[in-house]
Amino acid sequence: MRPPTRRAKTASLQHERQYQRAGFRIIVGIDEAGRGPLAGPVAAAAVALPLQRRDLGQRLRGARDSKMMTPAQRATMNTIVKQTSLAWALGSASAQEIDDCGIVAATRLAMRRALAALNNKGIEADCVFLDYMLLPECSELPQVSLVEGDRRSLSIACASILAKVWRDAHMRQLDERYPQYGFAQHKGYGTSAHLDALRQHGPCPAHRESFAPVRAALRPRGLHEARAGA
Repeated sequence: MRPPTRRAKTASLQHERQYQRAGFRIIVGIDEAGRGPLAGPVAAAAVALPLQRRDLGQRLRGARDSKMMTPAQRATMNTIVKQTSLAWALGSASAQEIDDCGIVAATRLAMRRALAALNNKGIEADCVFLDYMLLPECSELPQVSLVEGDRRSLSIACASILAKVWRDAHMRQLDERYPQYGFAQHKGYGTSAHLDALRQHGPCPAHRESFAPVRAALRPRGLHEARAGA
């Protein structure tokens, strides 16, 4: 006999319910995708779920940390989250902005842009849930920082899915522009194939020059050769 199939674990609504009971009506989950890659933007999503829906957990069954989902699962859940949420929005910060201000500041910038886009849709958060981070520039807004928030909060998990799906699609578009790097496969992460392409072709405008492997590829080839012969 085959072992019973285990259902994918869904992120919890426990924290949302706790803050809902405390009087917060609109709770917005925010999460990012793409802090670690060597190329491409860092993306963020903001999601406001209809916490009054009794079937919300059932409707979003399987939504969890996007890194624990397959591409097909993320694509399906991306559509369901957009259809189910009160509102959702996306923001990003470019590779150039990452180089200019650093990855942490750029991540917060992407998050603030997602939150501003949500406000433009008429949704103003009473409270924001974030995965580990806080937004000091939004100190007037109540914020809850949850370690492993994309596993512990359904709002954050939904945001992680939207951010990941958007960024992966963006990297596929960059792959069409710069096919020599294989962005569609590794999404800009520092795989051996990506590092080989960097050494062979050097960086392109989508690369983050402030990241060490990209900086190394920017050094003149002659300098490498001189050091190798020393």
